[in-house]
Amino acid sequence: MAFSDSDFSFEIVETLGTLSTSKAGWNTDLKLVSWGGRPPKYDIRSWSPDAKKMGKGITLSTEELIALKNLLASIEIPEN
Repeated sequence: MAFSDSDFSFEIVETLGTLSTSKAGWNTDLKLVSWGGRPPKYDIRSWSPDAKKMGKGITLSTEELIALKNLLASIEIPEN
């Protein structure tokens, strides 16, 4: 899915997975997204059900995603 206007464009290359879904139907997803026609990066943020609107999030390069994966694997996360 791609979106473009005169000031802003993005293309969702691939949805890799959903972390959570809000009562309003917005998903917090890990996606591969091309912002402004640049090479795609990994992106974690909330998206509207039609994926035309998004909330605040974080964009990671491949190296940053690998570092995050290694960091998460190395720490103990308490389960609720």
